[in-house]
Amino acid sequence: MNNENGNYTWKLEDIYVSDEQWEEDFTRVQKLISEVEGYKGKLGKSAKDLLEALNAGYRLQEINEKVFVYASMKLDEDNTNAKYQGYKDRAAGLSAKVQAAVSYIVPEILALPADKLTEFRQDEPGLAVYSFMLDDILRQKPHILSEKEEQIIAQSKEVTQAANNIFKMLNNADLSFGSIKDENGKEVEVTHGNYLSLLLSGDRRVRRDAFFVLYKSYGEYKNTLASILGASVKRDIFYSRVRKHPSALEAALFSDKVPTEVYDNLIDTVRQNLNLMHRYMALRKEVLGLEELRMYDLYTPLVQDIKWEIPYQDAVDMVKEGMAPLGDTYVKDLTKGFESGWVDVYPRKGKTSGAYCWGPYGVHPYVLMNYQNNLNNVFTLAHEMGHAMHSFYSYNEQPYSTAHYSIFTAEVASTVNESLLMHHLLDTVGDKKKKLYLLNHYLEQIRGTVFRQVMFAEFEKIIHQRAEAGEPLTAEVFTEIYKKLNEEYYGPEVVIDEEANLEWARIPHFYNAFYVYKYATGLSAATYLSKQIVEEGEVAVDRYLTFLKSGGSNYPLDLLKEAGVDMASPQPVQDTMDLFAALLDEMEKIIGDK
Repeated sequence: MNNENGNYTWKLEDIYVSDEQWEEDFTRVQKLISEVEGYKGKLGKSAKDLLEALNAGYRLQEINEKVFVYASMKLDEDNTNAKYQGYKDRAAGLSAKVQAAVSYIVPEILALPADKLTEFRQDEPGLAVYSFMLDDILRQKPHILSEKEEQIIAQSKEVTQAANNIFKMLNNADLSFGSIKDENGKEVEVTHGNYLSLLLSGDRRVRRDAFFVLYKSYGEYKNTLASILGASVKRDIFYSRVRKHPSALEAALFSDKVPTEVYDNLIDTVRQNLNLMHRYMALRKEVLGLEELRMYDLYTPLVQDIKWEIPYQDAVDMVKEGMAPLGDTYVKDLTKGFESGWVDVYPRKGKTSGAYCWGPYGVHPYVLMNYQNNLNNVFTLAHEMGHAMHSFYSYNEQPYSTAHYSIFTAEVASTVNESLLMHHLLDTVGDKKKKLYLLNHYLEQIRGTVFRQVMFAEFEKIIHQRAEAGEPLTAEVFTEIYKKLNEEYYGPEVVIDEEANLEWARIPHFYNAFYVYKYATGLSAATYLSKQIVEEGEVAVDRYLTFLKSGGSNYPLDLLKEAGVDMASPQPVQDTMDLFAALLDEMEKIIGDK
């Protein structure tokens, strides 16, 4: 769907012009599997053999990535499309075969005597492109198994993804929430796409009705959902034990070389500042004039008499203007993305909910949105385009072996965009009510991205520890843990409805273990870096753009340190808490002066 203002659907034909072309690459991958398997047992023969095997393995994975991403994104356009359900299943099966085919490479490299590998690397200049990968493989040595065991693990991936796939289908395709009446008395179906918009409503009855109708459906399936989540946790523990990690948490952090102290420091620092969250809840209760503040009251703006409708094209302009401190080249590349079919903008029936950025190496990134005309969606757009620009620069500058950056650093790139957009809007919006609205939004961003995600992170830590101790994970157990965390994080000013303790049942990120803490570390790092960009100008921008172009060429903490922030210290998180306190002070002052 196009008009003079731009593109509203993404151009997946940039990956494959047709489904027939996808089929050709599907067949090509099957042939390349045989080629890669032909190097088995030969990696120690010569530096040339090692280089050829690595080149063939990465070429296979690069093409397979295109096959898998295309199938997945075609299904995301409409999860009820049986054809692309089949494509996704086939692509998942093929990916499992690809992983099995390359599974011998790491064990064979690890079996090489250290001096022989050093000699190969000195003799063959072509191996230089794989330096970081080879160093990282040696770091993994204690957790790599025999060749046959690695093959079994690779083949198990398709089966152990079942919990994630079942949850996604139940949540996106089968689960429905019924209808409520909106502010105008019009019947409206509650969906993943509009739920947050309904919670943003100034009409408390709409917020309440949307909240209860949504959680009624999750409550009806709570035992099924608990079984699915429990299976996902057991999968995490299975892989951690097979790979000889002390815990699922340490297994999850290992790939990024992030010590558990970073995770624990994050939770501890936020817990030490929960008084700020409780203070914000008290302000929210006072400003809304409520006798009881409930969970469905937490998203509606505190400035109730403002209507800030932001059509998509206006959102695009706001994001571009907000990114001006990053320089002309960045803004030009960003504009090209908006105008070249990177973004699928509006919600549709069957379309995957939420928002994400994805895309195969060698093409360009894509952004899935379910855009609603509000400020929250403008920031979501800025966030996802931050991911997109990170991918764009990384894919252009890095070879395939180091092009894929860690989620840990990804959340920095996305949140820098949000922070710069907020700086821009606070500087340029003159209307006092809109400024108050923005301050409220900034507080909400930190509440949602730090306090809320850290609560999720603590929930994940607790449920994995319980399962590791042999304790059962049932709907009642999940709900009891969640209730306690809700009470501690939100404090005495919030009445916790029983339904709110079922929120664990609807969080997709729990199926990607120990992922959400990276939102909080990302915002903390981004807050610090965006301040540098605004205050220091070109020097800080150059450091930051170098960081974006570095992709996955080093470990996340090292890349961030080079960009200018030390995440091994709890200080960046505390700085974000201090920013939250300052925003709260400013908001209380403006409200007090009225």
